[in-house]
Amino acid sequence: MGQGQQERVPTSLAGAVAEEIGASLAPVDAALERLYPGDPGTRQPVHTVYVPGDRFTADTVREWGDQALAALDDHAPDAASFGAVLGMDGALAEDVYARVRAKLEREPVEDLRVDFEDGYGHRPDAEEDETAARAARLVAEAAAHGTPATAAPWAGIRMKCMEAAVRDRGIRTLDIFLTGLMRAGGLPDGLVLTLPKVTYAEQVTAMARLLDAFEKTWGLAPGRIGFEIQIETSQSILAADGTATVARMIQAADGRATGLHYGTFDYSACLGVSAAHQSSDHPAADHAKAVMQVAAAGTGVRLSDGSTNVLPVGPTEQVHAAWRLHHGLVRRALARAYYQGWDMHPGHLPTRYAAVFAFYREGFATAAARLRRYAEQAGGDVMDEPATAKALAGYLLRGLDCGALDEAEVARGSGLDRDGLEGFASPRRGGLTVSAQ
Repeated sequence: MGQGQQERVPTSLAGAVAEEIGASLAPVDAALERLYPGDPGTRQPVHTVYVPGDRFTADTVREWGDQALAALDDHAPDAASFGAVLGMDGALAEDVYARVRAKLEREPVEDLRVDFEDGYGHRPDAEEDETAARAARLVAEAAAHGTPATAAPWAGIRMKCMEAAVRDRGIRTLDIFLTGLMRAGGLPDGLVLTLPKVTYAEQVTAMARLLDAFEKTWGLAPGRIGFEIQIETSQSILAADGTATVARMIQAADGRATGLHYGTFDYSACLGVSAAHQSSDHPAADHAKAVMQVAAAGTGVRLSDGSTNVLPVGPTEQVHAAWRLHHGLVRRALARAYYQGWDMHPGHLPTRYAAVFAFYREGFATAAARLRRYAEQAGGDVMDEPATAKALAGYLLRGLDCGALDEAEVARGSGLDRDGLEGFASPRRGGLTVSAQ
């Protein structure tokens, strides 16, 4: 054998066999690319704040932050008292408390939804028209001139649902809101819409058709406007034929679905759960969210937990009890990979951020060290695989995005800058072949 020639390894199958198999699986390859593109690799807000349409003002975001800071001043004025309420040790409590206060000053609300559904109710048409137009104006002004301290990075509306009794009203409110945004200069990058009380996939199809018509009217790119699907009925989880309806809904959105949001109280009531036991940690809630999670996995559609209706108001003892409940529910959700939830009161913001920050602070050192060993092929006491490296990188990126972690400490711990982390978290998007590392 001549120099530079490589001996052929013996095989048994003709090349045509592989070609035939490749041709037969080409439709499957295309379907996988279309149906399961993976996570978009962008920042996901840790929560959504709901504000009734008639209460939404230009000062809402700042007011929520100021009220949350006032709640800390009144009921946990230092790290030791706050940590004692939530069961954090001294060092962690000091770090988390400082970060929570800084977050409430810098960016108190990450995602804001102006509510025209349950939180708003039924009003005269002229009143809802005016409120929707005002919401558009305020959202447009915030997107153009606001700062994170005064305007949420993501904002939009929750319209009324596609059920017959309120369908026309919901469509009109959405039209007024989107038209107002366009007349004010265009749709903001952080626009988010929520379609509630979805029961049939056909309602999702109708929403997609509605947005397609709006895009054509204004000459927008097809698919420019996405929306969240709110899961609030048993029929949205399990269809009459026993199939998972929520999976159909994702497909019915024709690429426009951005999130699945669990509606704690409507869903619980639909199943007959008594009011005293309606909570995001009820077994019925766990089942619904598990189905949602599996249906959304790999599709690029993100999951959000619901809310608690126990408000941190009243005397300090009562506030502390509500804080402990909320903190525990958020931590429980994070452990189950529900990285977003709803907050219905400014007093929930301290414990939302405390739970999120502690979750990432506590696991940071181990996650960074494991990812460094994997990237450097250094070995260790845990044998990680590409999928684990992806999860580790995603964990660190989420911590960076919300303010729980700092870029310098993540770079020191993992040996990777943000581009490196994104390469592991989204290998196809970042052009990194993880398995080759």
